[in-house]
Amino acid sequence: MNLTLPDVASGNKAHTCAPLKWVGMEKIATPINVPMSAEQSVRVNAMSDVFVSLDKADAKGIHMSRLYIRIRDQLSKAQLSGETLKTLLLDLAESQQGLSQSARVRLEFDLMLNKSALLSDQFGYQSYPVVLDAQLVDNTVHTTLELVIPYSSTCPCSAALSRQALSDKIAQQFDGQSIDKASLLDWIESESGSVATPHSQRSYATLKLTLGNEELPNLADLIVHFEKVIGTAVQTAVKRQDEQAFAQLNAQNLMFCEDAARRLKEALEQMTWVSDYWFKVDHQESLHAHNAVAIDQKYN
Repeated sequence: MNLTLPDVASGNKAHTCAPLKWVGMEKIATPINVPMSAEQSVRVNAMSDVFVSLDKADAKGIHMSRLYIRIRDQLSKAQLSGETLKTLLLDLAESQQGLSQSARVRLEFDLMLNKSALLSDQFGYQSYPVVLDAQLVDNTVHTTLELVIPYSSTCPCSAALSRQALSDKIAQQFDGQSIDKASLLDWIESESGSVATPHSQRSYATLKLTLGNEELPNLADLIVHFEKVIGTAVQTAVKRQDEQAFAQLNAQNLMFCEDAARRLKEALEQMTWVSDYWFKVDHQESLHAHNAVAIDQKYN
């Protein structure tokens, strides 16, 4: 029985000699442990992409299986952190025995948070897409973080038009110089009082942050912070009092896409650990078949 198996990648030279930026694998099913607090972490199912540079021009190829094994063994056991990613990236490059100087890992997963209702004792679970992209280049780790955060937006123009329609209807309904308070309240609470409603829509903020150091922020805390910045986070399980409170919250936070974008920009500028950013707010309007969008970034 022949125990010496051929290794084409190591034994053969490339017919066309040239270095390659990234070579590796995509969509590897990977369980990872995401810290939620100093005491708690959650295990989530991620898809990981892993690459190394092929710097040796005449090498036939890299050692693919070594990348898979290191992703499997290191990410599934350690808690996700900047130190974990740096150790992994260094090991990925070293595993290629001189073929590679750079390495890259991209993790894509959903982080599920437990969200309480606004007033009642109800709660539910909200899932947030997360992408982490860490690259080791010239012995330095460069990390970008991408989040998608849903929220509700109510159009200020539509709200003003609705108020005007209500004002006009009250003037038609109650003639004379004075209005009986009880009659007015009865009319407003009736179906006739629903004269016009401002249009609202589910909206999304997509943020891509370049980290200024090798440490990772607490993802759960960061998501909640951005939700507070915008002011109208989507809800999960609600009772009627929660739905009413949500309607009031939207009325207090009327916003065009420009308003939401400026709130995010102000918050991002205060984050000293973010060296660069790009973001997009997307208001998927109920009035139009198209969306209202604002995009901004720190550097051009």
